[in-house]
Amino acid sequence: MKKQLCTFSALVFLWIAGTCFAGDSPHQVAVFRLGSNIADVKDYVIMETALPIRYMENIEEVEIKPIEGLKTGLIAYASCSAPGHIVRIKLKYEDSSKKFYDQLLKRIKNEYGDPSEYRGDPFHILISWKWSLVDKDGNRISMTLQHNSMDASEKMGNAIKLTMSSLVDEDRQCYKVKALDKREKLRQRQSKTTTPELTGWNLFVPR
Repeated sequence: MKKQLCTFSALVFLWIAGTCFAGDSPHQVAVFRLGSNIADVKDYVIMETALPIRYMENIEEVEIKPIEGLKTGLIAYASCSAPGHIVRIKLKYEDSSKKFYDQLLKRIKNEYGDPSEYRGDPFHILISWKWSLVDKDGNRISMTLQHNSMDASEKMGNAIKLTMSSLVDEDRQCYKVKALDKREKLRQRQSKTTTPELTGWNLFVPR
């Protein structure tokens, strides 16, 4: 009986520890933090470079200024549900060596456990590991660490990407609703049928 009680207590401890660990998710890399306002890091980004992301027009992206240890970077922020709030951090490290990557990977594993999936190629020309985590507030956080030394179609060197996926989805939905509302108003305004000069088959047949 005593042995069973000890076993049960150990399992409960492991369950609690696992639950706490599951809620422990990364939010920040360097000076950039997910969920914070882009205005908080205005001294570290070039706001004049802000552009909407292709196929995600509701999200805007700005380039970072030179920061020690980082070569380049793009910070994305929302424009609808939480205007200005950072939803994604993409940074390329100055050190492009495999040694640096291995050391960084080891430290991240120690902090957040093993990655959820491998996203690189089977030959390890492009090495990419992804973590899918949930923080204590229920926000979905994805983190990808990548090393590339040969694939010219991808960023060369070492790079990390941190995304608050739940906030990206919220902003996309907000933008979609607003866009539909705007289109519906335009449809109602332009509801009268127009009559072109072309008639009959001349209107329908390509020329």
